[in-house]
Amino acid sequence: MEKTTKWFIQVFIMTFILSVIFSYISTNGVSNLDIIPACAILIIVILIGILFDIIGVAVTVANEEEFHAKATKKIKGSKDSIQLIKNAPKVANICADVIGDICGVLSGAISALIAVKITQQFQMNFNLQFILSALVSSITVGGKAIGKEIANKNATKIVHAVGKILNKFKRREK
Repeated sequence: MEKTTKWFIQVFIMTFILSVIFSYISTNGVSNLDIIPACAILIIVILIGILFDIIGVAVTVANEEEFHAKATKKIKGSKDSIQLIKNAPKVANICADVIGDICGVLSGAISALIAVKITQQFQMNFNLQFILSALVSSITVGGKAIGKEIANKNATKIVHAVGKILNKFKRREK
């Protein structure tokens, strides 16, 4: 139970800090932008949420043995991929829950700001937020549904791509 409590505290703190940072940057950044750039940021936030959800699913379904074979052939990123799979519950939690949920909250906040901008700019009398919020939710959920299918069919490729990226950032011992 102590391990679970420690993980909870780590995830809680990480989520809180990332949420504050991302919310501050995106909300303040978007509130000063015109509608088109604000919509571009909204789309990027939605895509990041979908991408990390794909990674989270891929890590949970990927086959570790495939990467052991690659690691013996010294294929870059294989050892990092093995570590991702060995830590699949934590990796999936961080990717799908922490980052994915933060992106979901941010996309809601950004869509609200965009709705206010559109309503003010075009002097509309109805609340556009309901429609924009429903559209953002539909795109996010639909994108994640498609992403899960992609992750299930291409788990090895996805995990290896992430492993290669992690390998590039790894400190080299001399």
